[in-house]
Amino acid sequence: MRVVGVVDDWWDGRSLHSNLPRLWLQHFTGTSWLAEDEAGRLAGFLVGFISPDHPDLAYCHMVATDPNVRGAGVGRRLYEHFIEDARAAGAREVRAVTWPGNRRSVAFHLALGFRIMTGPGTQNLYGTPALAGYDYGTEDRVLFAREV
Repeated sequence: MRVVGVVDDWWDGRSLHSNLPRLWLQHFTGTSWLAEDEAGRLAGFLVGFISPDHPDLAYCHMVATDPNVRGAGVGRRLYEHFIEDARAAGAREVRAVTWPGNRRSVAFHLALGFRIMTGPGTQNLYGTPALAGYDYGTEDRVLFAREV
């Protein structure tokens, strides 16, 4: 449960720990990754899965790095491991979402080769194409996709 303990701090106090109920950490361990620093402290994590209904799609539910190691390639390496797992499992595309106001996350995903998915209902939110109310009818999201 080390992951849940850092999530809110790593997001500048934004309450996101409820996005990681125990089931994510129990049932998707085979497609999720942790990164540690030399002292064994948690440096980053990625929680993802291969879609049971669409096995050609993999989803990154949440990725995060300790603010003290951002820019050191930890997040990139986590995604590289996840993408390799997805490819080996037969997935052809990885998808992810983020809040459009999280400019670091948007830039990070674009730098990794993700494209922003657009379609009906896409709006320019915080300077980024996004879907208003995508989650829960109230939470705006940028949708990303990357071929693997």
